[in-house]
Amino acid sequence: MGDPTEFLLRMVLIGAGATVVLGLWTLFAKRVLGMAGPDWAMVGRWIGHLPRGRFRHDNMAAASPVRGERLLGWSAHYAIGIVFAGLLLMVWGLDWAYRPTLPPALIVGLLTLAAPFFILQPGMGAGIAASKTPKPNMARLRSLVAHTVFGIGLYVAALLTAMLIRF
Repeated sequence: MGDPTEFLLRMVLIGAGATVVLGLWTLFAKRVLGMAGPDWAMVGRWIGHLPRGRFRHDNMAAASPVRGERLLGWSAHYAIGIVFAGLLLMVWGLDWAYRPTLPPALIVGLLTLAAPFFILQPGMGAGIAASKTPKPNMARLRSLVAHTVFGIGLYVAALLTAMLIRF
């Protein structure tokens, strides 16, 4: 396999793996800590309104439903995780994927906070960095923890991929 194929394969495996780790954290947080996770249907609804020219909503739950919004939201969640893994590999290269270290993965995980803080939350009516939510600091902390877990997931998925795939 050539480098582009290897890059894409590792990008998909690392990104999907990191997203699975985040999902496991969300399940743990819900069942053990009583913290509700994101509603991916609302993300799908937001994405479903984009082609209609609607980028910002005052209240996403009040927006008209979009057919298949839950599947759309979950699919976007995984696709975005894969794209973020691709960014990690573009910056640190395939050499990082052969011998992963935690700092680059955490850096990318934390940098991905820009997406919810400046795109998703404002677009869904929560304001920049959840400023319009009832408890903005709590929402920010939850985003910080989730994206840190995603960064750890990038590292863990890269370790597993490095052990399982040899080119």
